[in-house]
Amino acid sequence: MTNTMDDAAAKAARKLERKAAKKAAKRAAAAAAFLADTPSAAPASKKAKKASSDDAPSPSKADNKAAKAAAKAAAAAGAASLAKANAEAAAAVFPTGGGAARPRPAVGDTAAAAAGRPLTFPPYTPHADVLAMTDAVVDAWRAERRIAVLGASGPAARPCTAFSHAPFSPALAAACAAFASPSPVQAQAWPLLLAGRDVIGIAATGSGKTLAFGLPALAHAAAQGGPKASPRCPRVLVLAPTRELACQIADVLAAAGARAGQTVALAHGGVPKGPQVAALRAGAAALVGTPGRLQDLAEGHPASAPLVLSSVSFLVLDEADRMLDLGFEPAVRALAGGTRADRQTAMFSATWPPAVRALAADFLASPARVTVGSADLAASHSVAQTVEVIDPAARDGRLLALMSEFKAKGLADKVIVFVLYKKEAPRVEALLKRKGWAAAAVHGDAAQSARTAAVDAFRAGQLEVLVATDVAARGLDIPAVSAVINYSFPLTTEDYVHRIGRTGRAGATGVAHTFFSGASDRPRAGELINVLREAGQPVPAALMKFGTTVKRKESKLYGAHYREVEDGAKTATKVTFDSDEE
Repeated sequence: MTNTMDDAAAKAARKLERKAAKKAAKRAAAAAAFLADTPSAAPASKKAKKASSDDAPSPSKADNKAAKAAAKAAAAAGAASLAKANAEAAAAVFPTGGGAARPRPAVGDTAAAAAGRPLTFPPYTPHADVLAMTDAVVDAWRAERRIAVLGASGPAARPCTAFSHAPFSPALAAACAAFASPSPVQAQAWPLLLAGRDVIGIAATGSGKTLAFGLPALAHAAAQGGPKASPRCPRVLVLAPTRELACQIADVLAAAGARAGQTVALAHGGVPKGPQVAALRAGAAALVGTPGRLQDLAEGHPASAPLVLSSVSFLVLDEADRMLDLGFEPAVRALAGGTRADRQTAMFSATWPPAVRALAADFLASPARVTVGSADLAASHSVAQTVEVIDPAARDGRLLALMSEFKAKGLADKVIVFVLYKKEAPRVEALLKRKGWAAAAVHGDAAQSARTAAVDAFRAGQLEVLVATDVAARGLDIPAVSAVINYSFPLTTEDYVHRIGRTGRAGATGVAHTFFSGASDRPRAGELINVLREAGQPVPAALMKFGTTVKRKESKLYGAHYREVEDGAKTATKVTFDSDEE
């Protein structure tokens, strides 16, 4: 009886596997048909199927055999064509690779890569001034700026220390006209990205990371040929964790792309989909968005969905460590899984904790890593940090006193006050308003229109204080923020680094004052002490009382038993046996 039940279960399992395989084949065929500009492979109606069956003669065994042989020949030809395309791309992207196929990440759509037009990676030739740099000169330049490069060497990895060294078109290069020279992360990331490499860029907030990936992304889109903006089919996809950051990135890329005739679309939640769908249908070379809204737009059949991911050949994860945490990782994996498997991928952030490296390896292929500053958790050295151990009940009075102190020092004209919980934001906003401060709050429960209005008013100098949860902690670039106050310490020290990075940006100096409550914040004391010491900031004796132990980081997905991996480490390969198809 047991053997019979086991056999039945096995048969049922095989049946389910065959059904799943058929569904996957249909989805791949639909995507391939769409990419090849052939009629959509949408399911035919019963009436159409019947008509087809009535009109066509029944095939003989010989016909079936010939059809199968033709299908095999076509598959072999397709595989050979794809191998040739990969070899040609590899020769341009990895000149020392001996013509080997371009590496592919674990997450990506192989059918889209096979069916789509072969990607173009123009050979990157360093500028004559760059080639003239000796290894000693390069080493000294990097050492002065605290830059470390892993996974790349030789002339193609040398920095573009002047804008004239980067082979951008004049239209794209105009985006940098207001700056004297590339920032360190731009100078070192540009040659690697222009050479077609996957890149991890780690640099302090306010260091120019958006243009570091943005200009190569737009250059990549332009190099692919064909129309600059195909309806529903962007070539560049940029993922951001918050609506505010997505808007900011889109503004920067749109300004750069406009001069080159490349349009940039924006998609995020909190606003109607209609205008976003219209922008995609009108065509965009690049799309910037948040994961949830992008998933909504990509749902459905490729012939009708507002967004077709299988055309994406350049993927960017900004604030990559947050994009790969528990809240975003499934959505990011799903979106990346719909893009071409032979795509180029860039990940940029101010922090790169070990817990996300194993996840990042699934999205990257033989990446180079550029680190500006410390490879460990570190804050911007342009920010003066003060940590005050305080009882939570005393924070309101201390906040008001601190604001008065800042006003006396001329630092109260543009201050961001960070809170931890959404319910704290309107309460702290009301507290400040009652004392005469021009303040507004930005948090997850606020309507998107109110959030945008608050940020715009603060940026324009119409508000003195912006009270915010961590939706404003990452990437948001507001010029001349004089000070940051952490009313509540964040849940991670990485978020602390991002918060205080809202001040002291683009070469300016800033001030950060943090309230630290022993009862709830004690587990992060050791890491905070290390951050303060690394930046040469004072460590209060009251903070030292909590100890300097740093708890081993755990993966939010795998707990404490995950294995740390190096960037670009090879992932496991699934082995499929013939018996699986029985």
